[in-house]
Amino acid sequence: MEERSSKRIKPTMEDEEEDPSSSSSQLNLPPSMNRPTVSLETQRINRLIHSDHYHSPSKPIYSDRFIPSPSGSNFALFGLEPSPKDGKEDGPGSYAGMLRTVLFEPETPEKRDVVTGFSPSSRNIFRYKTETQRPVNSFPPFGCDEGPSVSRSPVKPPRNILKSAYKVLDAPALQDDFYLNLVDWSAQNVLAVTKLCDLGGDESVCSVSWALRGTHLAIGTSSGTVEIWDALRCRRIRTMGGHRLRVGALAWSSSVLSSGSRDKKILQRDIRSQEDHVSKLTGHRSEVCGLKWSYDNRELASGGNDNKLLVWNQHSTQPVLRYCEHTAAVKAIAWSPHIHGLLASGGGTADRCIRFWNTTTNTRLSCVDTNSQVCNLAWSKNVNELVSTHGYSQNQIIVWKYPTMSKLATLTGHTFRVLYLAVSPDGQTIVTGAGDETLRFWNVFPSPKSQRRESGIGALYFGRTTIR
Repeated sequence: MEERSSKRIKPTMEDEEEDPSSSSSQLNLPPSMNRPTVSLETQRINRLIHSDHYHSPSKPIYSDRFIPSPSGSNFALFGLEPSPKDGKEDGPGSYAGMLRTVLFEPETPEKRDVVTGFSPSSRNIFRYKTETQRPVNSFPPFGCDEGPSVSRSPVKPPRNILKSAYKVLDAPALQDDFYLNLVDWSAQNVLAVTKLCDLGGDESVCSVSWALRGTHLAIGTSSGTVEIWDALRCRRIRTMGGHRLRVGALAWSSSVLSSGSRDKKILQRDIRSQEDHVSKLTGHRSEVCGLKWSYDNRELASGGNDNKLLVWNQHSTQPVLRYCEHTAAVKAIAWSPHIHGLLASGGGTADRCIRFWNTTTNTRLSCVDTNSQVCNLAWSKNVNELVSTHGYSQNQIIVWKYPTMSKLATLTGHTFRVLYLAVSPDGQTIVTGAGDETLRFWNVFPSPKSQRRESGIGALYFGRTTIR
């Protein structure tokens, strides 16, 4: 009797199941579960707990303690339900509820059975692995599964560009000459076309260019002279010589006016000086047909019938940069208002390409074959887009998205080469001219405040444009 009481009696499996004070390493399971199930489950959990290996998220993840997963356990099988929490922090409308819905989908018995591996006939009450078995790329924003209370931001629709001109005006005797520049739009919303007055005799207008403030207009003539006109008084205030042949290109930089001629020369004229010109730039071997100052007035780009694109600084008389990749005359030139030193140029019929250059680093950036003669280029000052006009053989107008150079719109209507282009002061509207003796107005660029402004607003505003 004493010997029996001094020995510790080893409890049986049945005793373990009924004794609530047994070792903490045992599981508190209902009596209905048989021994093999408990033994196998216990061995498997012990083996995983003492493993030092990292488990990939793409594989089942198990608990590191004897704590079953509430979302994976089959309480309903035994008529048990977890006690509800006080408050509404996990309700379907709460942040946690919405987050759970997005990550793990709405929790329904059918989906829980699929995710956790349960079947309706499963006899296990506890489950020790997590329920996240979906691949990473199936979660938002990669996947398309979203909860009913979660909405995505609306996708911005592409901007709608009208494919037809909202205004067409007759322009009698508008010349069909690739080397001339006969249309310009002032900062005061005045459009200069062909001529301000009758020059008389055999002399004709070859180029026009408004001063930056829009009060004075420069005119290049067929005789080689450059005239300055007061636009408000319609009065010529100065005539300057220096060229021997026609002046087909003009460009302003503050009080300095640059003129390019068929005599291959570029003259720099300071209208504050009594001299006709203050310097002469030599570099082209044929007619100068394109001139543009950069927006910071530090660089002048010139294009010629010698297929060359040259870049000059404020004080040089020789070009500081030479680009010789074009294979036809370079008339179309445009500086980007968005990126310092970004220059675009377009070639004639034998070239048909728009090329981009970084004049700061002297780098050739990209080239796009337009399959048509490039007559003009102009950047939008509101968005990073540009427009090009074309001649042989399609006579079209194209709006491009930079830097992808994807076409946003192709506009048609002219029956001759679209040789002339000007942009309105607010940057929304362009006017084009052609040898078909018409001027066409197009709404192609968005306003600076809203890219979705209706095109009719621009049409109403520019209905008051003064045309001379």
